[in-house]
Amino acid sequence: MSSRDNASSEITPEVLLRAYSCGIFPMSEGADDPTIFWVEPERRGIIPLDSFNISSRLARTVRSDIFRVTVNTSFKQTIASCAEPRPGSDDTWINQRIRELYVGLHGIGHCHSVEVWDGDDLVGGLYGVSLGRAFFGESMFHRARDASKVALVHLVARLKAGGFVLLDTQFVTDHLKSLGAVEVTRQKYRALLDDAIAGDADFFALSTEISGTKALAQIRGA
Repeated sequence: MSSRDNASSEITPEVLLRAYSCGIFPMSEGADDPTIFWVEPERRGIIPLDSFNISSRLARTVRSDIFRVTVNTSFKQTIASCAEPRPGSDDTWINQRIRELYVGLHGIGHCHSVEVWDGDDLVGGLYGVSLGRAFFGESMFHRARDASKVALVHLVARLKAGGFVLLDTQFVTDHLKSLGAVEVTRQKYRALLDDAIAGDADFFALSTEISGTKALAQIRGA
């Protein structure tokens, strides 16, 4: 289900947070489309934090620390990279207004980025919204093999350490399925969401830079 908001300039970061608390999120038709429409899928993608799936090959990559992973050090660059068209596509659903709204959410402490670096080059990352004990993954990108997956591993470690109980992926792709993503009904999702936003969590329970070994240990409860 979706509805178009032609007065998107009236949407504020605070309004956006209220929408998330109701299970709704914004999208646009393209980078040059100034309007925003609201989406509430019939079936919602989530990654259950206790069944996050890490292949042995991905675990080796994470453990090797071939990439350096940071948090909230380059938010604007991360969202700009996520807004770039994907290979095989000429457009993106992230328009300028959406970028401004999430930069605003970042400014009030409710939107975070995980960045993956190869030397001084940003080669992958993700960003999303935190509210209560819920984290809403918005978008991710990669310019090097496994870079976005490494970002997600570090995100899950951080969410588990901080007491989060819901990782919302909005939709499910084959890429996310391989990591444990599943679909739930709108009714089930709302129940999970209501429980998650009723509590408190700490996105910074871990330091802003941790090793891959520590991230994996956190996920496995070691």
